[in-house]
Amino acid sequence: MPVAEVAQLSDDGTEATVVASLDEFWSDAFGNLRRDPSGPVLPVSEVTIVPPVPADAQVICMGLNYLEHVAEGTYRDEPWPEHPVLFSRWSTSLTVGGEQVPVPSNEEGLDWEGEVVAWVGAPLIDATPEDALAAVVGYSTFNDLTSRRAQKMTSQWMLGKNGDRSGPLGPLVPAAEVGDLRDGLRVQTRVNGEVMQDARTDEMVYTVGDTLSLISHTFTLRPGDLLATGTPSGVGYARNPPRFLRPGDVVEVEIDRLGVLRNTIAVNDIRL
Repeated sequence: MPVAEVAQLSDDGTEATVVASLDEFWSDAFGNLRRDPSGPVLPVSEVTIVPPVPADAQVICMGLNYLEHVAEGTYRDEPWPEHPVLFSRWSTSLTVGGEQVPVPSNEEGLDWEGEVVAWVGAPLIDATPEDALAAVVGYSTFNDLTSRRAQKMTSQWMLGKNGDRSGPLGPLVPAAEVGDLRDGLRVQTRVNGEVMQDARTDEMVYTVGDTLSLISHTFTLRPGDLLATGTPSGVGYARNPPRFLRPGDVVEVEIDRLGVLRNTIAVNDIRL
């Protein structure tokens, strides 16, 4: 069975320096990020890159967190929710940049949703917003690729949000290097080079600290849990005519200080 380790990539992306085993990393995420990695240096060509997510991680996603996204879509005529709309992904739906993503057989295509993910680095129980934000150890780019037909079958979004490999996730960037999302990091999504989404994180309605605090009053958050912060306007289903990702398309999510996340929609069935 392969060993799960957290590694730091070199600037040119050709080498990976081991930081710690997956369990060891999340037992002291802040400390491990502060220390220079001292483990073996491995060629990236000889390792399999996967998200550094614990097997029991909770992947919590926010919906309807940008006003213009609400205005463009299905919920434009609904009352504005008093609290954030939350749904979950399985950790098994996550993948990384460079991987191909299949289109489910009963979907016309996939819809893009570029956004920021926050990584929880310390346990949170009944946390204040300030303590919850302080527990965020890092951020990543994320593409919440969505099966719209499945999502709209019912009022629950679970089916449409858990397609195989439909959650590409970028490298974890330490929170200290990212700063405050309220400073307005640019979030841009491109399909085959064409800009589809272009917004800033200071347009979010519900903040990371407030949302993690709210969640922590119902269930415990643990190191390695993730919070996806929602997507801005410009998604495919709301366009006229609707537009979806099809086999061969290249989708990129670029976020200030977090880098570019790039994936290709698979031409062949690669679900198995």
